[in-house]
Amino acid sequence: MMHTKSESDITSLDPSSPSRSPKRLYYVQSPSRDSHDGDKSSMQPTPNYNSPMESPSHPSFGRHSRNSSASRFSGIFRSSSGRKGSRKRNDKGWPECNVIMEEGQYDDYDDKGFTRRFQALLALLSFVVLFTVFCLIIWGAGRPYKAEVSVKSLAVNNIYVGEGSDSTGVVTKMLTVNGSLRISVYNPATFFGIHVSSSPISLVYSEITVATGQLKKYYQPRKSHRIAVVNIQGTKVPMYGAGSSLSTSTNNIVQVPLTLQFEIRSRGNVVGKLVRTNHRVQVSCPLVIDSTNTKPMKFKKDVCSYA
Repeated sequence: MMHTKSESDITSLDPSSPSRSPKRLYYVQSPSRDSHDGDKSSMQPTPNYNSPMESPSHPSFGRHSRNSSASRFSGIFRSSSGRKGSRKRNDKGWPECNVIMEEGQYDDYDDKGFTRRFQALLALLSFVVLFTVFCLIIWGAGRPYKAEVSVKSLAVNNIYVGEGSDSTGVVTKMLTVNGSLRISVYNPATFFGIHVSSSPISLVYSEITVATGQLKKYYQPRKSHRIAVVNIQGTKVPMYGAGSSLSTSTNNIVQVPLTLQFEIRSRGNVVGKLVRTNHRVQVSCPLVIDSTNTKPMKFKKDVCSYA
């Protein structure tokens, strides 16, 4: 039977009104994530869009597209960072990293190193100059402190004049003298001690040394006195031509004019071995030895010369 189409049916089927036409759905079979099973598949409905604006292939600048772009970029950074997902990110989503900033030029470092070396050298030179000035001041302060020497007495134990022969067989007069000399040494220094020594102490007769002795070295503290005793001895010293003036009496009484000569040396360590003071005192005392005098001969201050 033929049915007549009503006006409402014609209007509903009018192709000129696409907005009222129902949307058609197509089902597309796509492989699932577990495609290795072969028999598992998923059916996803794909809508049929009648307008180009509704098609998914058309680019869209809406909120959905921005979200998808951000998700794609964030996914790239997540995959590139690997396990280091806890790294901080800036406001643009980029991972932060430590950046070493180098400021200045290498010439600046060279200038600073040269300046430091120059300062160290200047400080060393200043220290040397100051220490040298300090040592000179101490040396100048200790220079006036000269050891004071005085001859106290000479005790003659034995004196004998006779004739004999020397080592070559020459006959001449011989002189024998034995005695002990007492010397006083005073150290006037207030802040350092002195080391005292002497040259050979000699009894001289007409430029011939007839007896000698030696003062032992010793240390003397500051502001102190000391009496040193030196043994002087000469046995059978040949007199040669000088002995012609020597004569003995019938009672073996002998008088021999002699000269006592020696030098006292003192060394003071003011600042260790860096600063020292050295002094020398030349002593010369004329005397006459009498064999009849058994007492020690005392010397007055004006008898001996100290230079």
